[in-house]
Amino acid sequence: MKKIVLAIGGMTCSACSNGLEKYLNKQDGIKSASVNLVMNNASIEYDNSKLTIDDLNSFVKKAGFESLGIDTFDKEQKKNSMKKYKLIVMTIITIITFYISMSHMIGLPSIPTLNMERNPMNYGISLFILSLLSIVLGFHIIKNGTKNLIHNTPNMDTLVTIGVIASFSYSIYGIIKIINGNVSYVHNLYFDSVTMVLFFIEIGKFVENNNKNKTKEALQKLVTITPKNATIIKNEKEVEVTIDEIKKGDIVICKPGEKVAVDGVVIDGATHMDESFITGESVPAKKEKDSNVVAGSINYDGTIKYKAEKIGRNSTVSEIVKMVSEATNTKAPIARIADKISGYFVPAIIMISIISFIIWLLITKDFAFSVNIFVSILVVACPCSLGLATPLAIVIASGISSQKGILIKTSEALENAHKIKNIVFDKTGTLTNGTLSISKIYTYSSESEEEVLKKTASIEKKSEHPIAWAITNYAIDNNIEIEEVKDFRAIPGYGVYAKIKDEEFYIGNKKLMKENKINTINDKDVTELTEKGNSILFVAKNNELVALIGVKDTLRDNIKQTIKKLKENNINVIMLTGDNEKTANHIASEIGIDRVIANVKPKEKAEKIKDLQKEGLVMMCGDGINDSISLVTADVGVSISNGTDIAIDSANVILMNSNIEKINDLIYISYKTIKNIKQNLFWAFFYNLLMIPIACGLLNKIGILLNPMIASLTMTLSSLTVVANALRLRRI
Repeated sequence: MKKIVLAIGGMTCSACSNGLEKYLNKQDGIKSASVNLVMNNASIEYDNSKLTIDDLNSFVKKAGFESLGIDTFDKEQKKNSMKKYKLIVMTIITIITFYISMSHMIGLPSIPTLNMERNPMNYGISLFILSLLSIVLGFHIIKNGTKNLIHNTPNMDTLVTIGVIASFSYSIYGIIKIINGNVSYVHNLYFDSVTMVLFFIEIGKFVENNNKNKTKEALQKLVTITPKNATIIKNEKEVEVTIDEIKKGDIVICKPGEKVAVDGVVIDGATHMDESFITGESVPAKKEKDSNVVAGSINYDGTIKYKAEKIGRNSTVSEIVKMVSEATNTKAPIARIADKISGYFVPAIIMISIISFIIWLLITKDFAFSVNIFVSILVVACPCSLGLATPLAIVIASGISSQKGILIKTSEALENAHKIKNIVFDKTGTLTNGTLSISKIYTYSSESEEEVLKKTASIEKKSEHPIAWAITNYAIDNNIEIEEVKDFRAIPGYGVYAKIKDEEFYIGNKKLMKENKINTINDKDVTELTEKGNSILFVAKNNELVALIGVKDTLRDNIKQTIKKLKENNINVIMLTGDNEKTANHIASEIGIDRVIANVKPKEKAEKIKDLQKEGLVMMCGDGINDSISLVTADVGVSISNGTDIAIDSANVILMNSNIEKINDLIYISYKTIKNIKQNLFWAFFYNLLMIPIACGLLNKIGILLNPMIASLTMTLSSLTVVANALRLRRI
């Protein structure tokens, strides 16, 4: 199976995207297809042993749309410029049309040669020419509407097309009547409606497209974040190459002020880098030998050499673009409701308009009045706002989340995040940093704490044990000088022995002390360290205990505030860990978690998640590897990441900077997004419920009646209302 995202041309409303999606999902060899109206693309998972990209392009064409190839998320500046110029021309035509047809009604001086009463023929012909020009400029609307009707996927353009053709055809009939001497038909010409309807539809589409393009900005910024050129070492010389020429394994140089060209690992040098575009954190990240660097990061203060690891489509940036795009292509449950309604809506409106036309024709015997009703219903009921209500909000929210270092892989996760009842945390590597560090030191000699650490670190530097790394890292971070060590010897299962000058040291566990008959009378200190979850390092010099060093996994920054805020939002917080109950309870009490499930194996974690799901929706937060089963089982799986290895399939949300605080951001964004979608759907439905009866002529007796021009204006305003409301999310 293979997955690609194709850029699609010719989609104008939710009926288009729904129709294409249904058609693609029926094709043999396509496992799943999801079409996104806002992004104008289709995410397709297909069997590449059966189908090629050409086959997929062919399917899109047969469905009545245009495949523009693999979506690169680039801006279509030339295309937008052409649309702008076309809209300017249509505006001029519309103003002229409005003046000719309406000037006498609003007290403006009319053009004598085009006066409808004195020169009905000139009046009719001039409006015919202007409306014909509008049809030419807006022909893509009529083309799409006709095409979708033929493919049995009627959409917004179909409604407009039927209305425009009906108005234009009847008006031509009126011109023929005028030519034959029946000048009364000058009052039954609807050429101005044709022009006005196409103009308002076009301006609505233009504004919508501009706003939809704004929602792609996060992706477009990521696509262009990497530099075009880089310097590599080739034949022991520095050579400047384009980013496409870099191969995996090449040694790349990055100097202060430059951007990292591709993902890689530092092999020489040290610096600080701005990774805010990917982590959401403004604090520069320290980079030294063996550190990972991400394409697009800005080098602040040092020159480094790094080995290229991930290039092209495998890079972190490409993975993020792909994930954000896929998130916007998945269907949230709330989106499926709107899609289902849209699928029935257009055919229903066509039927309502036909029935209304027949009823009014039978009642009034007035063909022109009945045509007015028919066209007004078709135009006013366009489901454009309904189609934009959900996907526009989801795309904006996904873009905002990615900028904050939160990658949401499915829109269902975005919808469910604010509805969770229980949030479950793994302990090691999630609530804690996953690395050991010194938490407490007790000294029992005249030597200072720093002196004890200096000698301990000097010896432990030669050891490969994780506890030894904690001591060594502490010495490095605190610039503690390392002394020369002699006669170093590791004692498996116990600790180490070594000499510094003439002093003998045993460093290890309690068994090592007993083995060498070293007195450990400080049981109170040992008990205190043990109860707080420490591993204890006994340090003896010349057969006397000189220090106890407590080493444990440290808590993540701001974890207490994060847990507190979750509880304030009435979310139950649970620790689920394979660690022993005593250690788990100590850490839980320290950070404010009341409920602990300990001694649980990875396979058993999923069962615990299922039990919790009986109480409501569950979010699981883990490291994405040991917790993969439970992450998949949970309603929302959140995985933390170091910002470079983001291809974690088990979770549907990834925190790029491993900052657990972002969970509260995720819940807040979810809440605001779903609230926004509900507002959009309300206004879209309310508008149609309000305007369709008026368009049907139900208020005609009290003098309220829509004509096609007003109908097209109100339809455009309804779409713009939804777009404007969705764009408010950008302020989160």
